[in-house]
Amino acid sequence: QVQIVESGGGLVQWGGSLRLSCTVSGIMIRNNGMAWYHQAPGKQREFITSIGRGGLTKYTEFVKGRFTISRDNAKNTVYLQMNAVQPEDTGAYYCNEVTSTWPWGQGTQVTVSS
Repeated sequence: QVQIVESGGGLVQWGGSLRLSCTVSGIMIRNNGMAWYHQAPGKQREFITSIGRGGLTKYTEFVKGRFTISRDNAKNTVYLQMNAVQPEDTGAYYCNEVTSTWPWGQGTQVTVSS
């Protein structure tokens, strides 16, 4: 079965950087668009960025220019480079296939200190 493991979260200062990883097992990601989602404390999980099979990327306005999604199909891994983080970026980060059909992982927690 498909398993998703997110990692790389932690405590980071306002304006700092983090790189999140999402490793998938049980299926090859090369045939799928992949996405990252953010769940702020007390709020619902929301889409923030995606990368298509061919590398086409999309970002919400809030993260555009600060976050970069990338993929390494050979490692079955998707990355989220987070730069210039803000307190509003605090929360759990999850990745999934772009239509969210796979079982969710446990996420990785990011806390931005102000």
